[in-house]
Amino acid sequence: MAMVFSPLTSSGCSSYCNLGLSWKSSSLFVELGFLSNGSKGVSAKPAELNASKVFRACASSSSDPLLVKAARRERVSRPPAWMMRQAGRYMAVYRKLAEKHPSFRERSETTDLIVEISLQPWEAFHPDGVIIFSDILTPLPAFGVQFDIEDVRGPVIQSPIRSEEGLKSLHSIDLEKLQFVGDSLRILRKEVGEQAAILGFVGAPWTIATYIVEGGTTCTYTKIKDMCHTAPHVLRALLSHLSKAIAEYIVYQVESGAHCIQIFDSWGGQLPPHMWDCWSKPYIDEIVGIIKRKCPQTPLVLYINGNGGLLERMKTTGVDVIGLDWTVDMADGRKRLGTDIGIQGNVDPATLFCPLPALTDEIKRVVKSAGTSGHILNLGHGVLVGTPEEAVAHFFDVAKSFDFDKVEDHVSEADKVVA
Repeated sequence: MAMVFSPLTSSGCSSYCNLGLSWKSSSLFVELGFLSNGSKGVSAKPAELNASKVFRACASSSSDPLLVKAARRERVSRPPAWMMRQAGRYMAVYRKLAEKHPSFRERSETTDLIVEISLQPWEAFHPDGVIIFSDILTPLPAFGVQFDIEDVRGPVIQSPIRSEEGLKSLHSIDLEKLQFVGDSLRILRKEVGEQAAILGFVGAPWTIATYIVEGGTTCTYTKIKDMCHTAPHVLRALLSHLSKAIAEYIVYQVESGAHCIQIFDSWGGQLPPHMWDCWSKPYIDEIVGIIKRKCPQTPLVLYINGNGGLLERMKTTGVDVIGLDWTVDMADGRKRLGTDIGIQGNVDPATLFCPLPALTDEIKRVVKSAGTSGHILNLGHGVLVGTPEEAVAHFFDVAKSFDFDKVEDHVSEADKVVA
């Protein structure tokens, strides 16, 4: 989700320093071309950026955000925490902005709006991860798939692809058409610095293909599942094209400042496990292989909604962290996955509607079950509309109250007594 213009590390991915600058007020961003004087997110073209004003990379891993360290299973003092959909309609400040800018595509494809919305939860709650406000369908027009978002129907693909003829509309991803994403990630990285991880994300090929084949959202997935049997060569060609485009899009995001990338195979759980092995996993494997070669220091998180039957299969993709949805018991998930991989989740989003003491108890249960190494605290799905902001604030306060050093000291003393 981002554009290359800064010095690269040997892995081909950039690392950025914190300048402690305000994205709205600093004349530096005007000078760089991120914003023009008095503009609404006007961006410079890639060729116009002045490479002499690009910031040097930070090489020290000791400055990595807490979330990145946890994703790599390094020692941390507490579980880092963020929430899927942490920027959105549950926040009054977001609803006020949405009244002024009612088009979701305007909000998610305009640099200054993306940055403002992405920073709303950061300014309110200071989570350990700041995810860019975007959508898994955002890159589609950049490789030939046009879509609209309607108020009632949601995303609508103008020309669904279900035949060889339909495949002809596809082309290589044009990253210049996604410059607003790259600019936003760079500004977020400068604004947040190393205080929190900047998170990028993509949809997995199967999940993106469900929209492209079905023509939008669906509850049954009948058209794409039918294609698995009636036009498998067409579906494989589509998925292969998507895997290449998505991998390039991930590199683009990392080179623009994303510390970590989450892959959403949101609808992978709609496949029986043996079909997920055939129609989703190989394409995720391909993406992971490319990113591990080009950006080996960038942690990858894989999340599937309804993934209880897929955990062991998900692990074999080679990602660094597996996100659990709330229907999987954290203790069981950790036992099945082992301790040689990171784990994310998985508080039930509905728990944020419960009394705060009950929310505290549930967070403590999840953290205890996950263990002190390689756990990123999150919900098991996105924040629900109507979630009290007080509960979200409490979630992060509880997360920051843990002290793994004290836990380990206590365990060490107990071991001495037993000895």
